[in-house]
Amino acid sequence: MMMKFEYAQGATPLDPDEVDGLIPFHITTQGQLNEWEAANILEAESWLFSTANPGNFLTIEFTRLLHKKMLSKTWEWAGTFRKTSRNIGVDPNKITMDLKNLLDDLIYQIININNGFTIDEIAYRFHHRLVSIHPFPNGNGRHARLMTDYLLARAGSPKFTWGKESLIGEGPTRTKYIEALRQADKHDYSKLAAFVRS
Repeated sequence: MMMKFEYAQGATPLDPDEVDGLIPFHITTQGQLNEWEAANILEAESWLFSTANPGNFLTIEFTRLLHKKMLSKTWEWAGTFRKTSRNIGVDPNKITMDLKNLLDDLIYQIININNGFTIDEIAYRFHHRLVSIHPFPNGNGRHARLMTDYLLARAGSPKFTWGKESLIGEGPTRTKYIEALRQADKHDYSKLAAFVRS
């Protein structure tokens, strides 16, 4: 039976070549895929927050490694930047450059934290820019949230609560999240600032 994909609001549809990269052949429903991905991501989260320090996480290499850890049992292309254009995100040829600029900006902001934004402001702005770049074929929101939470943890701050509910499927929490990101696209971060700690 062929897998039928159902995309939640704001989710990026996969192209046929990316769909062919699904590793577990037994998955035929979106619910099964969501559960499988969630288990894979939980393993990556456990690895990330374990006592074994993964080193410098503000690099392109680490950004890709984390995505690979999150989805390596689900997708053959885990950890690989997308090669096609989407309804969101920069042109595929600009992903590496824009991601490098984002990480460099983040390092500068952290070094100069007492002269600029608070750690929460740095974190939710980082999250928004990473989602906006949309480096991977899928899993960008989940990846950006995990990267952001790790940034906060490394800074000694509590992780964001992200609305305290799953953002995977349709629902009011996901709607608020997408609305907050769209407002941030217009350089108004007030909704995102409220959402991440709600």
